[in-house]
Formats: sequence, structure tokens, C-alpha cells
Amino acid sequence: MCGNNQTMVTELVLIGFQNNYMFRIVLFCFVILVYLFTFFGNLVIILLVSFNYYLHCPMYFFISNVALADLIITTSIVPNMLFIIWLEGHSMSINGCLSQYFFVFVSTYAQCCLLMVMSFDRYLAICLPLQYSSIMNMTISIRLVFVCWMIGILLINVEIIIISQLQFCSSNIIDHFFCDFAPLLALSSSKVYALAWLDISFNIFVIFLPFVFIVVSYIYIFMVILKISSSKGRRKAFSTCSSHLLVVCTYYGSLIGVYMSPSHANAFFENKMKSLLFVMLTPFTNPIIYSMRNKEIINTMKNIYRKRRLKH
Repeated sequence: MCGNNQTMVTELVLIGFQNNYMFRIVLFCFVILVYLFTFFGNLVIILLVSFNYYLHCPMYFFISNVALADLIITTSIVPNMLFIIWLEGHSMSINGCLSQYFFVFVSTYAQCCLLMVMSFDRYLAICLPLQYSSIMNMTISIRLVFVCWMIGILLINVEIIIISQLQFCSSNIIDHFFCDFAPLLALSSSKVYALAWLDISFNIFVIFLPFVFIVVSYIYIFMVILKISSSKGRRKAFSTCSSHLLVVCTYYGSLIGVYMSPSHANAFFENKMKSLLFVMLTPFTNPIIYSMRNKEIINTMKNIYRKRRLKH
């Protein structure tokens, strides 16, 4: 319970980026433009994979789920963030904050697992091509994707249950633009050491271990590619995994830049800008990478465009 001179907090205020008027205008326009491109870019990939028979294979099914995860993350954060930027702060109920936390980090955890599964898919395609169709088919890929999402849902539900038991007294100001883990713990008046260690354990299991798996997979993939005698064969083999490799580098590069790069104490503005980069960079670049690096997606888009022209 809160002390005698404290009141139980039922509503949180996210203050986001409090700066001069011109900065807010520029940031607002930048965020909304990036979000619109991210939203429609990922939506197009999901629709292309869903409604085109030629893209009904494990690799593109995984790509569509990565696009779905990006869509959920940005849509859970950006619309409310636009209010925060424009109004220099915006209130949110604790339940609303926990709901945002749930959707953002379920999708984040699922995406880490999906990237790991995609690296396994590329390993099978390049290192064990004769056994690929017997090991990786649509039934197996659906089950793997289901497991990826269930891991995120189960782990984040555990955190949500524990966070909902925390006490929030007196202060209700979150110096951030979304309900992230660290600002929520900093605001709580309860003991949070056990929850902090639980979150670290989850991050090791869902973020670090998949990264190790991806690195090991690509070591084997590169070893096999280097053994290919013809340069044309090497280029063809590398092209099948280049888009996934670029996404992994972008995702984990931005993750390390945000959470592992040194920052000055109390550098709240710097930390928020890093988080903004992480939240928007990968969802923005993924549609570009998959569209530019996959001939099947490009050809499907061209065919749709030709059919529409013929109808008119």
C-alpha cells in the first residue's frame, strides 16, 4: 500500500520530447512520414504473401510474419507518440500502458525467434538442399511461427502479471514516449530486483541465444558457399540469404546501438532518441530490403501492376 502522504497512481503521463516548437514540428512530420511508409510497406508484403500462390513457401511465410511483428510494434507506439510530441505530453491509464507494453514486446520477442527460424531455413536451403523439402514444408513452418508467437505471449504475460502487482505512488511522470520496461520500474515504489533479473533472463533466452544461433548458422552457410567452385554459384547461394542477413544486421545493430552503447548519466533526451531510432529503423528498412532483394516479390508486384493496367 502507498504511504499516508502518497496517493495510488491510476494514470500515467508520458512527456516524450519536450523541446522548442520548430523541433516538435520537424519531429512530428518525420515520425508520421516514416510511420506511413512503414505501415503500408509492411502491409503490402503481408498481402502479397497472403494472396499470391507463388509466394506460399516457408521463406515468404516467415517474411510476412516479421512484417506483421513490425506492423504491431509501430502501430502500438507511433499513434500515441504523435499525440505526445504534439501536445508535449499525453496521459495513459496503467492498463493502457500495460496493453501497449504487451503488444510491443510480444512482437519484439516473436521477431527475434522468427529471425532465428529464418536463419535455420536458410541453413537448410544452402547446406542441405536435397533434404530441404522433407524437413521444411508449410506445415512445419506454420508450427514454428506459432511457437515463436507463443513464446512471446507466454513470457510477456508473466512480466505483465508481475508488473500489474507493483505499486505506483505519488509520481506518475514517465520521461519517455512509450511504456518501456526501465521507465516503468523506475516509477514503481515496490521492490523490483526480482522482476529486473527475470527480464534479463528472458532477454538472454529470447534475444541473445537466437543471435548466437544465427551467427553459428551463418558460419556454416559461409563455409558451404566458399566451397562452391563457380563464382556464379557462390553469388546465387549468397543472394538467397542476403536479405535476411541485412535484416539481422539492421535489427541487432540498432539494438546494440540503443541498449549497449555508452551514454551520460541522466541523458534522457539522448536515450529517447536512441529508442526512437530502434523503434522506427528496422520496421522502416525491412520492407525496402525484402522488396529490393527478392526477385519473387518484385516480379509479383510487377505482375499485379500489369494486370491492373490491362484491366484499364
